Amino acid sequence: MAVYLVCAGLLGLLGVALAFNVGRVRGQKKIFLGDGGDKELITAMRVQANFIETVPLGLILIGLLAGSASATVAVLSLALLVARLLHAPGMLGYLSYGRPAGATLSTLVLAVAAIGVGLSGLGIKLP
Repeated sequence: MAVYLVCAGLLGLLGVALAFNVGRVRGQKKIFLGDGGDKELITAMRVQANFIETVPLGLILIGLLAGSASATVAVLSLALLVARLLHAPGMLGYLSYGRPAGATLSTLVLAVAAIGVGLSGLGIKLP
């Protein structure tokens, strides 16, 4: 459970950093509502939105496994953290392989966690 909490906290900080980045770009571009058609702002907004579309569901699903699958929770938590640390700089253009690697790993984590929750509901415990 400790690994889950540490990863959740770090993901929360990453979410704050991505929100700050959107605000920074908005200030630089003087675009205070919408995206103004600005590619850099659109990218920053999509990076943050993609994070918000993926991480809460991942943390909820992983958290639902916390009572029955501690090793699985630790692995999935770390994998989600790594995935999002790859994805954000990949989308922002700092890490060429980051976006596909992060997106693939994020989707894999969501799928495994969802299957684990479903199995747990059937009484099948994961390690």
